[in-house]
Amino acid sequence: MVSQTFSFRTVPGFFLQDEPTTDPDTFDYSSTNFGLIPRSYENDTAGSKDRTQWDRFARHIVHLNTNADKGTSYKVLFLGRHGEGVHNVAERRYGTKAWDEYWSLLDGDEHGTWVDAHLTAVGIAQAQFAHDTWAKQIATGMPPPQSYYASPLHRCCQTAAVTFERLGIPLTDPFQPVVKELLRETMGEHTCDRRSNKSAIAAEFPRYRFEAGFVEEDELWDPKVRESDELRNKRLLELLNDVFLTDENIFLSLTAHSGAITSILEIIGHRKFPLATGTVIPVVVKAQSMGGWH
Repeated sequence: MVSQTFSFRTVPGFFLQDEPTTDPDTFDYSSTNFGLIPRSYENDTAGSKDRTQWDRFARHIVHLNTNADKGTSYKVLFLGRHGEGVHNVAERRYGTKAWDEYWSLLDGDEHGTWVDAHLTAVGIAQAQFAHDTWAKQIATGMPPPQSYYASPLHRCCQTAAVTFERLGIPLTDPFQPVVKELLRETMGEHTCDRRSNKSAIAAEFPRYRFEAGFVEEDELWDPKVRESDELRNKRLLELLNDVFLTDENIFLSLTAHSGAITSILEIIGHRKFPLATGTVIPVVVKAQSMGGWH
């Protein structure tokens, strides 16, 4: 039986989002090659000048793994926030205070329901914009994800589908991401964060794969208790440990939520970088084993 946990830290210097001078409110991931910083790498060769920056970056990350100490690994996580959901619109409509204290506890209003919130037309367009951005970057040598993960909430499953289906890269035709329970938004009270039953998710996204142990009913959402930031961090730390323990791939896509991404960035020691709906932040993560093989 394997029992292993990791310490995680971000490796800065690869993306503009790592830099304290980059303003999250004005940063445009699409026009900046996802923020990739033009630079040289220690493993560059004489022929590197003829390769794209993305190709050289990918080779460098492979180089880091090849030369890493035992128990140490590097992965690139592409953290994508879902597109605009109907609950995002409702929060703007009523204001955050009224939303948190009253409206978020209901199933909806006269405009419709926000239980397990779906994307708006704007949210779908944002996911399509992400699709086009991925296509453009992959054409310049960006390493395509080798694994895809998605939150079970509808807005993330929907965003992942629009973003990656028919992208013309491995694993996207058909697109079969792994649905991970722990990748969810802050849980409790807010009905937009209560997931649908497994059978309903499977009916809506029949090609999606569920991780082992994914149960039919939502057993984590509590109508009376909102998950604290500390508990959310603990949950996302468990997710990272699981992913780094079970997935040998290097380039991973995670389609998730603002709260989940906030926790991941905090766990790895990355600067705070709030994402607008539909946007993506790549991070290089170094993991070191704190346990062992038993």
